[in-house]
Amino acid sequence: MHKTIKIVLAEDQAMLLGAVAALLDLEPDFSVVGQAKDGESALSLCMHHQPDVLLTDIEMPGMSGIELAEKLQHTEFDGKVIILTTFARSGYLRRAMDAGVKGYLLKDTPSDELATAIRKVVSGRKMIAPELVIEAFDEADPLSEKERKTLKLAADGLTTEQIAEKLFLSKGTVRNYLSSAASKLNAQNRIEAARIARQRGWL
Repeated sequence: MHKTIKIVLAEDQAMLLGAVAALLDLEPDFSVVGQAKDGESALSLCMHHQPDVLLTDIEMPGMSGIELAEKLQHTEFDGKVIILTTFARSGYLRRAMDAGVKGYLLKDTPSDELATAIRKVVSGRKMIAPELVIEAFDEADPLSEKERKTLKLAADGLTTEQIAEKLFLSKGTVRNYLSSAASKLNAQNRIEAARIARQRGWL
């Protein structure tokens, strides 16, 4: 008898969430124990069910799949995190690996390959979509963690004052981080810098 692999799914598109859950439930050794439409719900489902695997999208309301993986690293969660995304961006892959993610797969992966990848990750291996591995070594992320945080908040529409308050920094420091990020990305301003960083998966 195989041990049943318990899975929590996080995906903000309801139709896709249902479809993936249905496909995975067809596997005799899989059991989908929770489905979440955003990062916060996924976090509480992981704490409640303690699944073997969290299969999560990256771009979700409130908390991204990468931020969710980072949070889980600081909890009692013992399961493995696998990203399932449409974004073949090297910046995302690097940040996901830094956040302890064990698998990074694309949404056009055939369902039998997805099932195999989940089993391999549970058995202790890392699974990364081959097209991403090649790309990941092409382009390094030039932003520091502080620059990334300030730029992300600026992209969300916060003013310099609001960012300073949120990150417990002075307004001058925030301006320095934003202008440094813009110059590293050859951008005219913070908006353009955020757009470039997002396109490359660095935000």
